[in-house]
Amino acid sequence: MATSNRLLWAAAHVERAALADDLELIGDAQWSSPSLCGQWDVEEVLAHLTAAASVGRFRWLVSVFGAKFNFDLHNDRRLAEHLGSTPADTLRRFRAVTTSTTSTFGPTAAWLGEVVVHSEDIRRPLGIDRVIPMEIVTTVANFYAKTSFTVDSKANIAGLRLEATDGPFAAGSGPLVTGTTIALTMAMAGRGVYCHELSGPGAPILESRCLASRAGETI
Repeated sequence: MATSNRLLWAAAHVERAALADDLELIGDAQWSSPSLCGQWDVEEVLAHLTAAASVGRFRWLVSVFGAKFNFDLHNDRRLAEHLGSTPADTLRRFRAVTTSTTSTFGPTAAWLGEVVVHSEDIRRPLGIDRVIPMEIVTTVANFYAKTSFTVDSKANIAGLRLEATDGPFAAGSGPLVTGTTIALTMAMAGRGVYCHELSGPGAPILESRCLASRAGETI
């Protein structure tokens, strides 16, 4: 997949729309299900995604300064701002930013990764399956293997060799870890539950790093 900003944003828009469509089908009680993202439930992760697509650089700086660089407080305040009065309202707010290209600092690939990872944070506990286009998830995997930006992905795989069993992604050197591209991507992002889907002598090492890492982030 070409890595132009235009194509990266187009991919993010596709994944946002797919997530919104999936969430139209869930029951009221499912919105309060725990996600894979720290202490947030499904509805809160969706509100976080809305915030990420709504808060530009200036507002992000104001928010971070206002929180005295406490990024957990910053995240919680922005989440509360974009949480609707009902789950349906939260979903409506998210749909309104489906095609947004607003972001803070950093490369566009990071914001595509934000959508992919948080979508899985939501879908996995709800038992919703989505086959993310291979070009999209490979782009995120390659970015995470090279850069620790919003997650400690590069550090999590230091000294390991990762090879996807369903696509072209491969990175690093050392004890081998194999699995699907999405499982490798989510493991790089610190989601330990996906490590159960990985194989190879390096898999226990990566799982131990996932368990030691924090699932949240500072977006």
